[in-house]
Amino acid sequence: MNNQGEINIFLADFAAQQIAIEQAYGLLEQRAVNLSSNRPETLESTAYQLHNLYSAIEDLLKLIAAYFENNISDSSRWHSLLLRRMTQPVIDIRPAVLSSQSYQDLNDLRGFRHFFRHAYGVEIDEAQLQSNLSKARRLKSQLKKDLTAFANVIQTIK
Repeated sequence: MNNQGEINIFLADFAAQQIAIEQAYGLLEQRAVNLSSNRPETLESTAYQLHNLYSAIEDLLKLIAAYFENNISDSSRWHSLLLRRMTQPVIDIRPAVLSSQSYQDLNDLRGFRHFFRHAYGVEIDEAQLQSNLSKARRLKSQLKKDLTAFANVIQTIK
């Protein structure tokens, strides 16, 4: 296992990325205030912030994978494999990071992010955006619980 200094650096990076996730949630909520107005720029801005939120969470998961050497060799599916890997404990290395509920919501948000990144010229569907916004809101408290439980175990490694 890694030494105490490395664990402290990991925990500092972990905490910093959690702050980035909180900031992404804040921006998402700011943009979603007028979502029912059905204005294209409001839909697009909210979708962009939802994309950013998922990316911030994925960055945290990549940080965990990099620290604990959970390499994923299939580059064509690494986004989905990373997410699934975080639901699994790695014996004698780390506990699972995500609960099944967090995984389900994040997997749906991953799909939305993929659509958002690759659907050039396609209008944002308000119902689909609302559905994903609801998942992101539901995810917030469960993800916080998951990450707190994970960090608590990692801190005992010190």
